[in-house]
Amino acid sequence: PDPGVDPGVDVVLMDIRMPGTDGLEATRAILADPATAGVRVVVLTTFEQDDHVVAALRAGASGFLGKGAEPEELITAIRRAAAGESPLSPAATGSLIRRFLEQEEDRSAVPREPVGLEVLTAREREVLAEVAAGLSNDGIAERLSVSPLTVKTHINRLLTKLDARDRAQLVIAAYESGLVRAGGGRAGRTVTTGDAPA
Repeated sequence: PDPGVDPGVDVVLMDIRMPGTDGLEATRAILADPATAGVRVVVLTTFEQDDHVVAALRAGASGFLGKGAEPEELITAIRRAAAGESPLSPAATGSLIRRFLEQEEDRSAVPREPVGLEVLTAREREVLAEVAAGLSNDGIAERLSVSPLTVKTHINRLLTKLDARDRAQLVIAAYESGLVRAGGGRAGRTVTTGDAPA
């Protein structure tokens, strides 16, 4: 279906449940159309349950906010999405963590080597873990004692090496690979919803 989005648009705020159409299908349609494939979609909804968050990110959404977000949060989210970041509300981040905690319960408790990240350098893995924690480029730069430009370079390399469209897909890759364990973080550091500004 025609997504009905002007190719000049940078960011779309998408409701999951709209009259006559499904927000996830609309997101897929926008990103599948070559004319609008570069548009950043931020899902805005009252539904922040695990299934909705994961489905939205898998559909290609760049971020996820609740409809209760304050105007300042919306403005910040739009700016972050336009800058290539993935704004996730604390509730949405919590949903992702719960989802991966459930998956971890089905896996062996024995620590394992992250899968599928062999192409990454040690520093790129560190940056990926911080992205999964929800930190901005400036936050990662401060945490790793490097410049924001260096962080941006690492993130661009991560996107290329992992064939990821945006930071949201990097977060999924970090969890699915086992680099970051929900609730347990990496190298003893706990990943919490507080690490993810809206």
